[in-house]
Amino acid sequence: MTGMNEGLKAHLATGLTTLAHAWAIERTDGVILGFTDHDRDLRFEGITFRADTGLSALALSQSTGLSVDNTEAIGALNDLSIREDEIEQGRFDGAEVRAWLVNWTDVDQRWLQFRGTIGELRRTDGGFQAELRGLTESLNRPLGRVFQKPCTAVLGDQECGFDTSAPGYSIDLALETIDRARIFQWVGFNGFEANWFTRGRLEVLDGPAAGLWGMVKHDRLDGNTRTIELWEPIRAPITPGTQVRISAGCDKRSETCRLKFSNLANFRGFPDLPGDDWLMAVPKKSGANRGGSLR
Repeated sequence: MTGMNEGLKAHLATGLTTLAHAWAIERTDGVILGFTDHDRDLRFEGITFRADTGLSALALSQSTGLSVDNTEAIGALNDLSIREDEIEQGRFDGAEVRAWLVNWTDVDQRWLQFRGTIGELRRTDGGFQAELRGLTESLNRPLGRVFQKPCTAVLGDQECGFDTSAPGYSIDLALETIDRARIFQWVGFNGFEANWFTRGRLEVLDGPAAGLWGMVKHDRLDGNTRTIELWEPIRAPITPGTQVRISAGCDKRSETCRLKFSNLANFRGFPDLPGDDWLMAVPKKSGANRGGSLR
């Protein structure tokens, strides 16, 4: 019972307890939701834990070592807490979860039992079932440097260091023509060469889809008409007039890093790495092997 405060320990020692469970979900867009299995709302740490959500949790499994601690939460979908459309939009993907055991007569007596993230989330018959993954989950990810010709950084991240908000590398504009929430067209969208936004991203800035984004698959310029096609549709209602931000894309090549972004000093790939043909090369009777490039 590491981390349990003395007040809760004393309360448990009485043998007559007034305990409840409380959960807080913090989404990546900053929205925080609180739930409790008590029959009244609770409030602590600046969060209101609502009692009318129908959320409950199965047994919590915790262990030592690097094995993954996990549990599951189940609940009902409703418009006031977890909505089906928000699950479909991916707004709960990777959300942080905290779970407490709390004395509902004195919420200062509480114990943080679990901290982790939402993994797989399934919808069933008007409800949902969420897999909760413990903090040790992140330790199971493979880490280390990858030796490959393309750059391993993500445009704009700490390793890349490029400022994607720099003039000429992004633009805010209103949607005009929309096809299946995946293909967008504008007339007079000039000032950028064709394919400038390929492998970039389109982010929705307002409306029901605000905060959602998609990766750009194609950026075509046909006369005065520009077409931006995403790999997957935006999973929320969008209409003409919705404001979006489109950012330039990077194909991970050293030439692109040097010529398009002037950021070659931060290039994280190995463009001169020999290929498989070089590894299988053998001496020949004709010609000279001077150690030069085989290309």
